[in-house]
Formats: sequence, C-alpha cells, structure tokens
Amino acid sequence: MVTTPTVGRLAIVLHTHMPWVLGYGTWPVGEEWLRQAWAHAYLPMFALLRERAEGGLTHQLTLGVTPVLAAQWDDRTSVHEQARWIADWHTRASGKALEASRTADESAARDAERNYQLAITAAHELDEHWSAGGSAALRPLVDSGVIELLGGPLTHAFTPHLSDPLIDLSLQAGLADTTARVGHRPTGMWAPECAYRPGLEQFYARHQVSHFMVDGPTLQRAGASLHQPHRIGDTDVVAFGRDLELTYRVWSPDSGYPGDPWYLDFHSFDHAWGMRSYRVTDKQSDAKAPYEPQATAASIDRDVDDFISAARTIMLNSPTPDPVIVAAYDTELFGHWWHEGPAFLARLLDKVPEAGIQLTTLSRERSRAADSPPIELPSGSWGSGKDFGVWEEGEAGELHMRGRTIQEAVCDYLASHRRSHRTGRDHFGDALTTEMFLALASDWAFMITKDSAADYARKRADGHFQRVAELLHSAGHESGQSRITTRDTRLPFLDSRTWRAASHGIGVP
Repeated sequence: MVTTPTVGRLAIVLHTHMPWVLGYGTWPVGEEWLRQAWAHAYLPMFALLRERAEGGLTHQLTLGVTPVLAAQWDDRTSVHEQARWIADWHTRASGKALEASRTADESAARDAERNYQLAITAAHELDEHWSAGGSAALRPLVDSGVIELLGGPLTHAFTPHLSDPLIDLSLQAGLADTTARVGHRPTGMWAPECAYRPGLEQFYARHQVSHFMVDGPTLQRAGASLHQPHRIGDTDVVAFGRDLELTYRVWSPDSGYPGDPWYLDFHSFDHAWGMRSYRVTDKQSDAKAPYEPQATAASIDRDVDDFISAARTIMLNSPTPDPVIVAAYDTELFGHWWHEGPAFLARLLDKVPEAGIQLTTLSRERSRAADSPPIELPSGSWGSGKDFGVWEEGEAGELHMRGRTIQEAVCDYLASHRRSHRTGRDHFGDALTTEMFLALASDWAFMITKDSAADYARKRADGHFQRVAELLHSAGHESGQSRITTRDTRLPFLDSRTWRAASHGIGVP
C-alpha cells in the first residue's frame, strides 16, 4: 500500500445558527426557516457525523452551535412541531405521487418518491435521536470526539458593538448554556460574523476561551501567516484565520459548487406541492429541467477532487511548514442551501486522508501558536468589505445607534437594581436582558443590508426594541410591572444577576 506524504492539515469549521424564530411568523419567513434547515441540514449532518463516530473516527471537523439555536432545538413544542412539519412533508409527497399517477407524469412520480423517502428518513432520525431535543443528539458526537464543539455568545449579537458589561454577560450566559445542555464547556468559540475589535481577546481570556476564528483578511492585515494560529496581544488566546481561496471554491458571493447544472436548485419551487423539484440547469435562465438525483454523483466526485486538489496546491505553496488550512461555512449550506452538501462532505472526509491531508480541529492545533510571537489584530469581520459596514452603514447604522441606546438603558436598570434581588432569580431583569439580546442579534442588520427578508428583519428588530422600552417603562411603575408578564424562559441560562459594571473598559464603539 502506497501512502501519500502528508502535505498539511485541514480544519473544516461549521457554524450552526438560527436567530430566535419560534412564535415570530411561520410561512414564508419565520419558523419555516428553522423547519427546513432542521429537516434538510441538521438531521442529515448529525447522521453523517454519528456514522463516522460509530466507525471509530475522531477529529473530523469543528462544529459551532449557537445557544439561541440550541434553545430552539430543545424546546419541546418546537420538537413536536418539527415532527409535524416532517409528517406534512410526507403527506405532500404522497399527494404528489397520487397526482403523478393520475396524469401519468413519470418525472413527477420520481420526484414524489424521492421526497417521500427523504421524509421517512427524516422522521426516523428525529424520532430516534432528537426526540429529547437537539442537545441530546449533539452530546454523543462531542463525547465521541468526532467533532470539536465551539461555544460562543448567547444570541449572536455583533460583539464589537456591545458594551463591556454586556460582552461579559453574553459570554457568561452563552458558555453556561452550552455547558448545561451538552455537558462540556467549550474551550473555543465562534465569534459572530467572525467579527473582532482590538481588546476582545481580554474578554475571551477572562471567560477561559482559548481560541476563536477571524476571517483571513483580518489576520493578513496584521501581517501574520494565514496558515498557523497566533496568540493575540498579551493573552494566551489564539486566533485562526479562514482561508478564503479554499473556502470560496465551495461557496462565495459570486460562485461555488452549488451552482452546478445537475444540482437541486434552491430557488426553483414546485409551489403546488411545496417542494424543490428542479435542477439548476442554467443559472442565467428561469427554465429548469426536472431534478435527477442519480445524475449528481459525477458532479459530487468532481467537486470533491477539485477541493482536494486546491487544498494540496495551497498547502504545497504555503510558506508555513506543515500548514493548517481553515475552511469555514454556515452549517445550513450543507443540505438546506445545497441539497448535495452532506454527500459532498461525506465523500470529502473519506478522500482527504488519501490525498496526504490530515483532518484536524482547531483545539488540536492551537498549541502551534507558541511557535511565533503574539500579534495585534485589527478590526474585521467576514461581511462584505471584511469590515463592519454591513452592520454600520445605511439603515443598519440606525439599528446600531438604537442598540447603543437600549444597552445604556438596560445597564442603568441592572446597575440600580442589583441589590433588590439578593435571593432567587431576578425574573424581570432576565426578561429585560433576554429581549435586549434578541433585539441586538446581528441577523437583523445583515438581512436589511442584503435585502434578504428585510421587512421581516425590520419588524423583528422594531418589535424587540419596543418590548425593551415597555419593560423599562414598567420598571418605574410597580402596578405596570405587575401587569406585564416578566418571566421569560426562552434563554433559561441568562441570569441577569451575573451582570457586573465594567472596571476594564474598552467602551462601546
């Protein structure tokens, strides 16, 4: 047996996130996003990883799960609604099959059978492994070592925009949430939007976060090598950089594998039966041919080979010895946005070792930062322009200013009421801070800037800002407060009593 010499290491990092959508709309925006992503991405991804764990494989990839998504996975009503959604998918597939039989439409019959089988598989996966919630499905993967789990802030707020006390509160609550749900306290974290501003490493160090990720250009602007981790400032916190050259082969603002003519088209819909039934065919045309799943195998193999060839070329040309290449994506790409994504990933994980590339996780590589002096990172994100523009320009800038205002008001409330709840939880403070963090989710500004369900994002942000204002108003009127429901259990590990005024200021930018 010929062994290919090792040329480098590949760390695949997946970011699993959904803003809080339970109770905020169903179709076409709102809970439908969660239902589709759960059925088409989360279930097959976890099944893929569980199969590899059962085969004794470890260190396959690094997986981040935001606490706000985990809370929706674990909500009993949400789990039941997911089962109902999948049952409806099954019913729709059966209906399409009957209609295809009546009209003798062989193409529609094949598509109905494909969706029928997918719904059956999803129902079984949910019942067998997710009936107690997503954390019950996630924990065995962490226990087995097949993945490294990343934690992070509570609700995916744009961390550089948070005041110092709220950075601490968000990290404390987010890491406590993950620890309670999964039984492991993550040592690494996914920074929302890969956003960084100087000084954040001090907060990470205080919360025992040993490593995080930034976008490649942020690291490169510091004059640092992209293919190794680096200690940041005067801390032992380590930053990894995403390699855009490799990452963008799969998914970029302009291109990527999912645009292959034979792959399922995410944007083309059989509205009569509520399912995607057509292949990409021609990205420049609205005319779409029926999807033929058996025809995608060659495209998947070609894309896997292309990815591996590109990774080897980058590694062989890297000035860093034994380079670590980080390719990072949203988990929802694999199965939801890109139907063939899980098959691609499974094939990739199988073939990478044969090509002389070692699969690894961020935690396994962080010690290599000791080989070079620490660096000072500039501000940056993975948004357009690799700066803060997506969250600060135009209408997003107005949201940012409103966010600063409510942060100051909520912190004033918490400072003045810290001693009034010395025993038991401060349910009012918990409700207030929960609503504030939901208002500050980075998703709303992103959706508005990108004009992606922008009206929904505006309504969500406005609704949360309004609710914060109502709660703050009621805080000064006891009778008013008693009329407003102040117990909020959506994010149960957010304990407002742990808020502390900053004595180590960076300040709100």
